[in-house]
Amino acid sequence: MKRICGWIGGGLTVLALAGCQPAATPPPPAATNAPAPGAAAPAPPVAVVDPRIPTQAQGRLQTLKLWVGPKPMVAELALTPLQQQTGMMFRTNMDENEGMLFPSAYPEQKSFWMMNTRVPLSLAYIDPNGAILEIHDLQPFDTNSVPSASANVQYVLETPQGWFQKNGVGPGMVVSSEHGPFAKVFFPIKR
Repeated sequence: MKRICGWIGGGLTVLALAGCQPAATPPPPAATNAPAPGAAAPAPPVAVVDPRIPTQAQGRLQTLKLWVGPKPMVAELALTPLQQQTGMMFRTNMDENEGMLFPSAYPEQKSFWMMNTRVPLSLAYIDPNGAILEIHDLQPFDTNSVPSASANVQYVLETPQGWFQKNGVGPGMVVSSEHGPFAKVFFPIKR
């Protein structure tokens, strides 16, 4: 399920969104019945293209400086449904100290996959308070979903594969932004 989010006023406010997950089911197999003797040959099968699946890389998204534990990083923000669905698809590289952050309006179980994603990634499932719950490595083009064990995931951070291990970052560490905790940045309380 995808939802809409975006910038409001001077701060970042997420209206709503959800994690990436397989967007489409494969088309049914083509019929293989041979034509009856003397009958005209059937037309060749037509490829079914699902318009919901991105077909090209998206441009660089707006960024936010993060602290992942004690380590600084710049993360692109996947905020809209299309930005989230496209993620890192079709891109050929991700800089060493960069990531992509997928904020959600509410915590839930998340599931990510690597359809059309060429770059090996690691991802962190993060709770509403910014604490890393789980870290997973993802392989290029793997369309098997990698679900979170927790149903309390509100943010997902993708990095170059091995970034968390290389930087000594693990579960329990907190991720925050240059503007403060994620809850303050993405979901400010209006008074």
